[in-house]
Amino acid sequence: MANLQKKIDKLNREISSQLPKETLSAFADSITDLKKEGIEGNCISKGMKIPRFALKSTNGTFVSSDDLLANYDKVIIVFFRGIWCPYCNLELKALQDSLSKVEKSNVKLVAVSPQKAEYSSSMKEKNAITFELLVDENNTFAKQLGISFYLQEFVVPHYQQLGIDLKEFNGNDENGLPIPAVYVFDKDYNVTYSFTDVNYMNRVNIDELIMNL
Repeated sequence: MANLQKKIDKLNREISSQLPKETLSAFADSITDLKKEGIEGNCISKGMKIPRFALKSTNGTFVSSDDLLANYDKVIIVFFRGIWCPYCNLELKALQDSLSKVEKSNVKLVAVSPQKAEYSSSMKEKNAITFELLVDENNTFAKQLGISFYLQEFVVPHYQQLGIDLKEFNGNDENGLPIPAVYVFDKDYNVTYSFTDVNYMNRVNIDELIMNL
């Protein structure tokens, strides 16, 4: 995690020096608003059960939670925003670097995003990711878990000015995203570990995650 956090800290410094003050302010206000919504306190968390799911992979086949648990003791499911998010790219690359430790515990790692399959395919290739990136169309599964939200109208133009058009990336008109979230669940669908944070700059502590497998 220390290595990931150092990269995030470096990214934060770069973004702070490159983006206009009004954009940085809008991003900060967006996070503050989400904090007030109390998403983190009202979503699926440790000690609860996660719903069964079947989501499309980048090659168009469905991957179900039942199929994953047929061969593994536990599953890690990571929710990320999309290929356009530099924090998501850093997190997924760090998880890839730790994949051997995860699989050594007979745990399966998958990651989920509302973006279209073509973008997840590009993300896999760009970051040399070998685990599945699944497509949560219209954020449907994230909504079930209580970790979805809609970008506020005041912040959407700032995303668009940076070339981030969620209508294009996600294939709908919702401007909806999942908050960064990580769940570990066992064969009985019990959530044994959870991480959620509406601040997209904060990511799971991978060392802590592995210790809780």
